[in-house]
This record gives sequence, C-alpha cells and structure tokens, in this order.
Amino acid sequence: MKTAYVLICLLAGVSGLSGQTIREHLDKAIDRLQADPQMKHAMLGISVVKSETGEKVFEINAQTGLVPASCQKIITSAASFEILGQSYRYQTELGYDGSIVKGVLKGNLYLIGSGDPSLGSWRFDSTREGAMLEHWVNTLKQKGIRRIDGNLIAYTGKWEQETLPDGWIWEDIGNYYGAGASALNWRENQYDLILKSGPAVGDKATIVAMKPEPYGITMESRLLSGPRGSGDNAYIYLPPFATNGYVKGTIPAGEKTFIISGSLPDPALQVLATLNEKLTVSGIRPKSFYVLADGPMPAYTSLHIQYSPPLYDINNWFMKKSINLYGESLVKTIAYEKTGLGSTEKGVEQVVKFWKERGIESSALHIIDGSGLSPQNRVTTDALVKVLQYARSRPWFRYYYDALPEFNQMKLKSGTIGGAKSFAGYHTAHDGTAYTVAIIVNNYDGSAGEIVRKIFRVLDELK
Repeated sequence: MKTAYVLICLLAGVSGLSGQTIREHLDKAIDRLQADPQMKHAMLGISVVKSETGEKVFEINAQTGLVPASCQKIITSAASFEILGQSYRYQTELGYDGSIVKGVLKGNLYLIGSGDPSLGSWRFDSTREGAMLEHWVNTLKQKGIRRIDGNLIAYTGKWEQETLPDGWIWEDIGNYYGAGASALNWRENQYDLILKSGPAVGDKATIVAMKPEPYGITMESRLLSGPRGSGDNAYIYLPPFATNGYVKGTIPAGEKTFIISGSLPDPALQVLATLNEKLTVSGIRPKSFYVLADGPMPAYTSLHIQYSPPLYDINNWFMKKSINLYGESLVKTIAYEKTGLGSTEKGVEQVVKFWKERGIESSALHIIDGSGLSPQNRVTTDALVKVLQYARSRPWFRYYYDALPEFNQMKLKSGTIGGAKSFAGYHTAHDGTAYTVAIIVNNYDGSAGEIVRKIFRVLDELK
C-alpha cells in the first residue's frame, strides 16, 4: 500500500515537472524572441492549452486584440460549419419568363446567383468554366430553346451590391487576393495580366494581354523593369465596377511573359458576357445582357439548378490556399441564411453573435470581414484557441482539421499582411500530449521570412 502511494506521488511529481518544463522552455523561447531586434517595437500574443483538457499551458497578452491576418479564417470556417452545415451547397439557377414557342424563348433568360464562390473555378471538375458553360447551353437545347427573343439577365438581388468589405486597402483590391464577393462570382473573380519587361532596369514594361479579358475594361501600364530576379512587385489598381485601371510597380527586366493575377471588377457582368459569347457561338443569341441588382426577382420558370460542391470541399480550399474570396462569400452566405440578405456587416454580426453564445466575448473579436485581409481586424489569441477547442468537439472536426495546412511539421493556419504574422492550430508532441496554440506578432521590423523562423523556434518547444 505504501509502495503504491509513493509511486503515485512520484508520478504526480514527474507530471508536474514535465508541465513546468514546457512552461519554462516556452518562457525562455519567448524571452529570446522579444529580445530580438525585429521585435523592438512589436507586440506579441500567444496562448497554448492542452487540447484534451483545455488546461492553460502558457500565455502572454492572450487578451490583447491583435491583427490576425488569415488566422481569422479559422473563426469564419468553424462558424460556417456550424451555422450552414458541413454539406451546405450553393444554388445557381437558370430560369426564364415568357414562353417557349417553336424553339424560340419569347422572354428573358435569367442567371440567378446565391454567392457560390466556386462557380467557374478550376479547383473542382464540376465547376470548371468550360464544363459549366457547356452544361448551361445543353440545358437550353434540351428544353427546346434554339433562339432567345429577349435578354440575358443576371439577378444578384439576394446580396448587397457592395462586393468589398470596409477596411480593405487600395493596394489590395485590384489584385487576385483582394477579389470581392458577388452574388454571382466567376472563376474566383480572377484574370491574368500578361506582362513584358524591357531589357534594362528602368525600362517601361508593357501589357501583352489579359486572360480572360475583363469585360469593358481598359488597363494602362505604369510598370517599370526592375533588377533581374527581383520578383513580382507589381500591383493592379482597379476598384469594383470601374472600367479603367492601371498597373504599377516593377517586374524583373528581360521577361517576355510575366504573369500576375487581378480581380474582376464586376464578376456578375463578366459571367454574363462569357455566357452570352457561348450562346452566340451556339446560335442562341439574346438581344442584350445586363445585371439586375435591385428589387425582387421577377416571376420566372426554373430551367436548371447548378449545385456547388459541399461546404466541406469549399472549406478545404479556403483554409489550405487561404482564398479570401471564399471567406467573404461565407460571411455573406451566413447573413443571407439568417436575415435574407447577403451582407458583410450582417454576416460579421452573426459570426460574432455565434461565438458570444459559446463563451467568447464580443470585444475579443473586433472583425470587419471574413478572411482577415483588413488591417483593421483585431482578435485575441485566447479567442483563436477557444475557437479551435470548440471545433474539436464538433462532428465536422475531421474536415476542419484536414483543411489546415502544415507548417513547421504542425497543423497550423498561417496569416500574413503588412507587419503582421500569425499561426494557429494543433500539434501533438513526441510524448503524446496534444496542444492547441495561437501566436500573433504585430508591427515587427524586417522580413516576414525572418520573423517566421523565429516564431517557429518558439513553437518547436511544443514538439
């Protein structure tokens, strides 16, 4: 009996010492990081808990709101799984008014959007642009429509007209990662700008082509040729619904085909122009095409419903490739399902309300978008860890966990915008202890690559 008692005490002591050692190691690692010259004017927040019990292992500034960048996606993702459901599918509908008489549609053809961010995307076989267009045209032919004596109309009234959240910066919004979310999205609202630079530094760089060409857009080059090997330092400036834009910055000298990607200023109009071209080639030419954004949807007869891939597949790309468009679409979708209008503001309100009901204070989630692209977002590391811990208890957790990328041999979502770097996720140590962790650094000096290596030295203590 005495032997058993002594053994229990020894085991308890070893367990306590082990926990203390982890805390001490993290404390030393954080001290080294904060003493680094890159951190002289920076702010750091970190939270670590044991995943199985929720026991706090280590924290510094855990209740301080910091810019989370794309780590904010773990908040949107988990809320979307719970509010929309893991198998939620968007519905894009083809419909018509009037009547079909001897192969002629005497009325209008409608394309009715619900915000599907995967429509026309190359990431899924079922959503690829060519397959989608062919399917729509074949649907008309199967219904006996050989000509349209009316217009092709996109209806986007289920969502607000604004495609961008407040707080996004001018340098971002014309580029692919700053693509706004419309009730009708197309090819992830992206196009490629193909550029050619001069042979010498300082030479003007020119625009060779835009593929696919944004409908009705004129683009001017203010680009210069930079040093060879200097990489992509070019930015597109083209706001939503504009018809004139420009690209400036530098690309390496001596490049004959240098590609950067931009965001479509009017995705709904783009998909209409693309579909109109396909219909025209097929001999089914509407009189004209336009977007109907205001008012109720006119009475119509449904021809076909195009379903998106399920949410768990969309989320997999959202998290792994950090697609900002998907996050903004999910927030607006939550708003639409809860309030009847796809609005960023209403969607953010619903997300914050959802987490408040699950024990996360609203003041810990000062968010204004779904992706984390705005530098005005402020989130605490404690809140990020609580979201991650909540997800572990849900039936959809395997999809959530699998969608997290791998960084530093850990399952972590990363975040990067100017002066902000973050990681949040899960890791199981060699001794079998599972940890949930979030770390954010704001206002560091120097390169992002250097600060990442130093953050990983901290996270290595959990291995």
